[in-house]
Amino acid sequence: MDNLVIVTSAQSSETIEQDIDSSEWRARQKKIKRIVDVGLAVTLLILFSPLIIGVSLLLFVLQGRPILFRHRRIGRNGEAFDCLKFRSMVNHADRVLEDYLAEDPAIRREWEVRRKLKNDPRVTPLGRVMRKASLDELPQLLNVIRGEMSLVGPRPIELSEMRFYGAHLYIYQSVRPGITGPWQVGGRSNVGFHKRVELDVDYIVNWSLTKDVMIIIKTVAVVIYMSGSF
Repeated sequence: MDNLVIVTSAQSSETIEQDIDSSEWRARQKKIKRIVDVGLAVTLLILFSPLIIGVSLLLFVLQGRPILFRHRRIGRNGEAFDCLKFRSMVNHADRVLEDYLAEDPAIRREWEVRRKLKNDPRVTPLGRVMRKASLDELPQLLNVIRGEMSLVGPRPIELSEMRFYGAHLYIYQSVRPGITGPWQVGGRSNVGFHKRVELDVDYIVNWSLTKDVMIIIKTVAVVIYMSGSF
């Protein structure tokens, strides 16, 4: 009996040491992730500065102000922040959406399931082009530098979307949301919100730097072929 206790204790001790090593390794990876985030975000901001200036001028000429759209999102630890985008919608977009959803129950169901619309009346012609090429999300590099977002992570959610995560909400709130992530390379707008939650949770639970690198590579292909966006 004593031998059994000794063996069990040894096994427990070994398991605890493995868990500590694993958690320490994961913590080191997260520090590396943050360093890479800031370094790449600054580099990309400099490289894309001519494009950012060009898009800003085009938006000002064709759509007027504001050029940037600040949308309140929920980030790490449940903290709210202003997610930055180039404005791709008309002014008073919320009112336009509500009127549009009230006209057709089928369209409202599409919105409730996907939180996206294939024929969104709020999106301007220029905005549709920017979204197709993912240019509207370039200002989020500033969110990354400020520590509100990561280059790779779950898509930042609105307060009204928290309910979709249910018991998994704490998992989402344990990391910084990302500019790109499993949803963008896993189907994007062709994927319903519940599937998006599954992709996010799986990404966070099984996260590694290697997985981030693979997502970035896949994102480049998605942007080039403009797949899954509308």
